[in-house]
Parts: sequence; structure tokens; C-alpha cells
Amino acid sequence: MLVLTRKSGEAIRIGDDIKIVVLEVKDNQIRLGIEAPHKYTVHREEIYLKIQEENIKAAGLTSEVADILKRIKKNDSNPNK
Repeated sequence: MLVLTRKSGEAIRIGDDIKIVVLEVKDNQIRLGIEAPHKYTVHREEIYLKIQEENIKAAGLTSEVADILKRIKKNDSNPNK
């Protein structure tokens, strides 16, 4: 994981086409702005996980198969395999 320190108004880039801007830092919250092409979906993590659960339910997979698929996906996204 890359860890960065940014101030309000500063940004980071992911590749050529994704920009994340720190809009506001207040108390224990940070407001972020995300600019990304429409081909990318951007969700809060808790929403993303809920979507994944609903997709698994809709596919009618057993929990064992779903767990295997989650492990495979996690390993595929880990560059340090």
C-alpha cells in the first residue's frame, strides 16, 4: 500500500486518467473528489462489498464457492503473490 500525506486542495493521480483531490479536512473526516472516466465505477467500500454480496446471491453460488472466488480475486489483485 502506498501511503501519502496531502493537504486540502492537493491531489494524487492514478495512471493518466484518475485524479483524487483532497477537498476538505475537518475534525476526523476528509472529503475527497474523484475524477475518473465513466468506464470506471467508483463506490464507497461498504457499498462495493454489498454489491458483491448481492451479485453472489443472484448467481446462486454456495458460500464455499463464493469464498473460493473471493480468494482467487484477492490473489489476482495482489502484485506480491
